[in-house]
Amino acid sequence: MSTSEELKQQLDQFRSDFGRLRSEIAKVIVGQQAILNDTLIALIAGGHVLLEGVPGLGKTLSVRTLADALDLKFNRIQFTPDLMPADLIGTNVVEETTNGAKVFEFQKGPLFANVLLADEINRATPKTQSALLESMQEHSVTVAGTTHVLAEPFFVMATQNSLEMEGTYPLPEAQLDRFFCKLLVPFPTASDLETILDRTTESNPVNARSVLSGHRVVEMSALSRQIPIADEVRRYAVAILLATHPNHEMASAPTRQYVRYGASPRGLQAMILGAKIKAILDNRFHVAREDVQAMVLPVLRHRVILNFEGQAEGMRTDDVLQQILASVPGNALAVE
Repeated sequence: MSTSEELKQQLDQFRSDFGRLRSEIAKVIVGQQAILNDTLIALIAGGHVLLEGVPGLGKTLSVRTLADALDLKFNRIQFTPDLMPADLIGTNVVEETTNGAKVFEFQKGPLFANVLLADEINRATPKTQSALLESMQEHSVTVAGTTHVLAEPFFVMATQNSLEMEGTYPLPEAQLDRFFCKLLVPFPTASDLETILDRTTESNPVNARSVLSGHRVVEMSALSRQIPIADEVRRYAVAILLATHPNHEMASAPTRQYVRYGASPRGLQAMILGAKIKAILDNRFHVAREDVQAMVLPVLRHRVILNFEGQAEGMRTDDVLQQILASVPGNALAVE
């Protein structure tokens, strides 16, 4: 651990770099400040993001702008029903050497990038969706028994349309669990729509310039993990996670009635990592309960699976999580 003065300087630089990156992206992306903040938190925490919203809200542009602002290799994959795993990962091809011998060479697919946009991910079959599992968790892919390590940072941002259901395949629970957070992209306000028109229908297009390196993102990720968290705050986060499980004694009434499966330990890890970054941005060297609360919806809404009754009654996962936040006491000691 660095000295307190050195650490203070590092945290000040963290906030400065985060602000510069956010401001640069905001030159292109209008509004969506909460979405942008949570996306950058997921990036620094080493996680991945699932964006859900109707077409035309700038989801694809957001990812491309993020890659430009970070000067990282960017690839976009349009997911379709006929997309195969090899189209993502790559495959072994036969190559002829200078002496005429035939050898297998691995030809990398578009998955080998720092920032990967999986556009309309729910249009591909579960088999193809599952091809991302190893890369998202282990940051590597295995082909024909050989493991290929991906360059760091490796960040997947997937988009899916919340309206169209025909020709789509729901993401498997194991795939959803690999996403650090799921963000719901709202429709722009009237003032935001005017700004969008100014930026897209006039003759002065705005582009993001590179303000941070990938190496700096990795450094910021390592620094965020040094933020301490008190035992009572850690137990509060554990209590929230356990309250999403319908068979646990801490489950709220809506959880018991409407939830089929609760969130996984990855959800707890995401809550804590995101809360640590929230604390840094709020100029604190400790995690507060408010930091944990701020991360509950984005990191748990896709990890809590509603049962048939919940779906039939039109319940939203966010509604259940809000009721959990209201029911879990701040001094919860979720220790078994």
